[in-house]
Amino acid sequence: MNIFLSLFIIFGGGTLGGFVFEKIKLPKLIRYIILGLLIGPSLFNIVDDTLISISAYLRQIALVIILTRSGLSLDLNHLKQMGRPAILLCFVPATFEIAGVLLFAPLFLGIFYFEALLLGSVLAAVSPAIVVPRMIELMEKRYGEKNHVPELVMAGASCDDIYVIVLFYSFKNLITTTEFNAWNIAQIPLSVISGIALGLLCGFFVATFIRKMHFNSIISTIFMLGISFGMIALENVLRPYISISSLLGIIVMAIIIKIFHKEEAKKIQKTYNSLWSGFEILLFVLVGIATDIKYAFSKEGVIIIGLIIIALIFRSVGVIVSLLLTRFSTKEKWFVIISYLPKATVQASIGAIALSEGLACGTLVLTAAVVSILITAPLGAILIDSLHKRLLEQDPVQIL
Repeated sequence: MNIFLSLFIIFGGGTLGGFVFEKIKLPKLIRYIILGLLIGPSLFNIVDDTLISISAYLRQIALVIILTRSGLSLDLNHLKQMGRPAILLCFVPATFEIAGVLLFAPLFLGIFYFEALLLGSVLAAVSPAIVVPRMIELMEKRYGEKNHVPELVMAGASCDDIYVIVLFYSFKNLITTTEFNAWNIAQIPLSVISGIALGLLCGFFVATFIRKMHFNSIISTIFMLGISFGMIALENVLRPYISISSLLGIIVMAIIIKIFHKEEAKKIQKTYNSLWSGFEILLFVLVGIATDIKYAFSKEGVIIIGLIIIALIFRSVGVIVSLLLTRFSTKEKWFVIISYLPKATVQASIGAIALSEGLACGTLVLTAAVVSILITAPLGAILIDSLHKRLLEQDPVQIL
């Protein structure tokens, strides 16, 4: 089948199919995955093999766009002002969820503990695609303004994704390494430190270059993408000698650019948002294409659903721990808990990597990622939309 015909089906079907899903108020991400399942090998198999063969690279480009947007939107000063709960929400709920998967996945699914860590890191990230637009809308309507609840969720969710992605690649490297010794384990902190250093170096370089060359936002975006791809290439070249987290470096680079060029960073972010509009469709359709629907409805698929529910309980406990001894009311805490439920973007980006790299747990990890999206994305979206008026107070200025 012609690759352009496949792309026509993906983008045309992904866009036009939205009318049906908007009627039943399900997130558009779900329709993209369903479209991928329909045209993929599991069902009608009408997608071109060439597109499938390069899907891993396309997913990585989408991940670069996601991380750069997170870095450009992250306000470190605002995070500091919100204090301890904002910092804890960046990593505590995800850590609790990974711990839950680590405890129960080997028992239920018979996988090794390192594979359980990898699976937990895939499942643990909250979805900015579901959460961020809704938090922005609530901020505009002045819901939860007294204690800045929507801002708290936005800040925590952005950092949560970064934290989980760094852990995922660290755990993946442990699994793909044939020997588990002290040096290999030490590669995790080394990759984080070297990634931050690389990001600082590239960030200062790009910021200086943009200032001196007076680039417009589109050229700046292209330049940043080029540097990002160069960082990934450098990681691949140096992998036999030293571990570098290029993805963490990309985030740090974006943060540095925002610090030194705040107004320009906003313009660049808008361009990245436009790029994401196209890659979002491609990313989630590719996830649906790669999913084995028979496996999803097998005995293991049912077990995965139970594991996801357990993981969400652990995550909710992590949210409660993060908000202990704070000014937030019980209703506001419940709102943060439901806002931390939906999963989509990160799971779609990294869920298929284990399978594409030939890991034994690859099919399981991808299936769990897709099932988690299908369950939690609509659940989280519906709960946020239907309960925010009950759980958050609206500023009286907006009412008047």
